[in-house]
Amino acid sequence: MKFRRLAACAAGLLLSTVLYVEPAHAATGIRISGGRLVEANGTELVLRGINHAHTWYPQRTASFADIKATGANSVRVVLASGQRWTANSAADVSNVVGLCKQNRLICVLEVHDTTGFGEQSGAATLNQAVDYWISVQSALTGQENYVILNIGNEPYGNSGYQTWATDTANAIRRLRTAGFQHTIMVDAPNWGQDWTFTMRDNAPTVYAADTTGNTIFSIHMYGVFDTAAEVQAYLSSFLTRGLPIVVGEFGNNHSDGNPDEDAIMAYAQANRIGYMGWSWSGNGGGVEYLDMVINFDPANRSAWGTRFIAGANGIAATSREATIYGGGGAPDTQAPTTPGTPTASNVTSTGATLAWTSSTDNVRVSGYDVVRVQGTTETPVETSATNSATLTGLTPSTVYSFAVYARDAAGNRSTRSGTVSVTTPSGGGSGGCTAVYRVVNQWAGGFQADVTVTNGPVASTGWTVNWTFANGQTVTQIWSGQDTPNGASHSVRNMSYNGNLGPNASTTFGFLGSWNGTNSVPTTTCTRS
Repeated sequence: MKFRRLAACAAGLLLSTVLYVEPAHAATGIRISGGRLVEANGTELVLRGINHAHTWYPQRTASFADIKATGANSVRVVLASGQRWTANSAADVSNVVGLCKQNRLICVLEVHDTTGFGEQSGAATLNQAVDYWISVQSALTGQENYVILNIGNEPYGNSGYQTWATDTANAIRRLRTAGFQHTIMVDAPNWGQDWTFTMRDNAPTVYAADTTGNTIFSIHMYGVFDTAAEVQAYLSSFLTRGLPIVVGEFGNNHSDGNPDEDAIMAYAQANRIGYMGWSWSGNGGGVEYLDMVINFDPANRSAWGTRFIAGANGIAATSREATIYGGGGAPDTQAPTTPGTPTASNVTSTGATLAWTSSTDNVRVSGYDVVRVQGTTETPVETSATNSATLTGLTPSTVYSFAVYARDAAGNRSTRSGTVSVTTPSGGGSGGCTAVYRVVNQWAGGFQADVTVTNGPVASTGWTVNWTFANGQTVTQIWSGQDTPNGASHSVRNMSYNGNLGPNASTTFGFLGSWNGTNSVPTTTCTRS
């Protein structure tokens, strides 16, 4: 769906702004750890911020203090690269960063000229946005603890977005080659709303383009996201794959539909996902209702501003100041509690599933490490973001002893759990694959499931998973796989980007479904090519 957001410039002109593996080394400052945004000391950073149209209202510098006074811990600042609006100079960018630091705000800087490229006349390419960032690099170097680099706002409209993944990956590579060590934020195409699921389905490839592993994805939620189910399905598709995600823009109304702001804020808060509302003030062209305050007056909040700031799951109640400014106390040095002793199930000649009681932590448990124990020797086997793991590549007719450690985002590791003994039966690797079906979440009439495909000991170029529902369930939406339904039976093939699996490698696809009465887990079969 195409939609446009309009903002008025300071001179009164109407401006159409058309609206898994851990990295080998971490960035300096704000970074990604365990699929989450964290500060340099490992403390989780959940963005609770407000967008501010600085490039059109450069004299409104008091807005930074006013935004901080709402309780926000961050501000997303509109900048221009020169293609549609006069470029912000390095001196101006340095001043913006200084205002952020002065007001103890994490500074998310974005180039707005890229908005709607391919559909919006005169819009900048992502490559041109990178040129701009390099031109103002002197203002950003050394600010990695305070600044997140949002390459380009809503970089494609509804035309030409098919190159989003390639262009975004290349932009990330150019910034890293130029020496930027900041965490990078990338916006979705389709005016930021990704209704084609281009960002969702290509996120693993784009994430892999960052040699530091410090890229976070940003979705803008307006009319496309008008139900709680749509909000939850999109955001959870990133969480279940361990990919970092933030809601970079959203409102309580829009010309393209009525976004479910209550669901966005509730789900984000429940799952520690950052969000940043559009926008502080200065909107025009019929969307003035998106101003949080009227005429930049912090004492004159709009209905949207009152809802966003003071309402349920709003920033006044949920925002926490970044520890770099003194918020949150000292760096986290407390390890998680010891995980429960694992239990084993689905034991085959070459694999097994382990599950254990979750650990707790004073901040957050970011993941678990499964190890094989042989006397005093430990061998890493698998990592997991949840309290279960599917092990592959085991040897038939072998006795194994497995245990688990918990870890948090700061790198603290628990003591080791008790051990579980697993004996694989006789058999051998046939060169086939396995598929494990899991119900992730379930609500009245609907559910979300994922299927983990694990290859055998021989590399494959494709896979197909088949199952038949026994209780009348249906698949309504699928990602990272191509479904061919036939009544109650489903045959899901790989996408172009996840068919090639090395020996014992895994990939996951997911879907939304409907059910009524019973939602039993079907038996799956997996074939590979």
